[in-house]
Amino acid sequence: MPYYKRHVFFCVNQREDEACCQDHDARAMRDYAKKRCQELGIHGAGQVRVNQSGCLDRCAEGPIIVVYPDGIWYRYQSRADIDRIIDQHLIRGQPVKELEI
Repeated sequence: MPYYKRHVFFCVNQREDEACCQDHDARAMRDYAKKRCQELGIHGAGQVRVNQSGCLDRCAEGPIIVVYPDGIWYRYQSRADIDRIIDQHLIRGQPVKELEI
């Protein structure tokens, strides 16, 4: 069994010369997701881990996150989108098709 049931990576890369996830305040959204998972009691060993990452090389589709081991990529625009991913995918195991890329 893996150490985490699901591992969520938020691209927080900042680029000078082209669009990037941090242009959409990706660090703040990662902080929100991590705090929300902690509040729900699903963050930690055997459950969910929320991390930031460097460039995931999908800048034109950003801001993005990827959930492993499922290998599902999402584009989000708001806290409501993050809440849907947490509630539907991380808690219930059902990907949010409308947000997938």
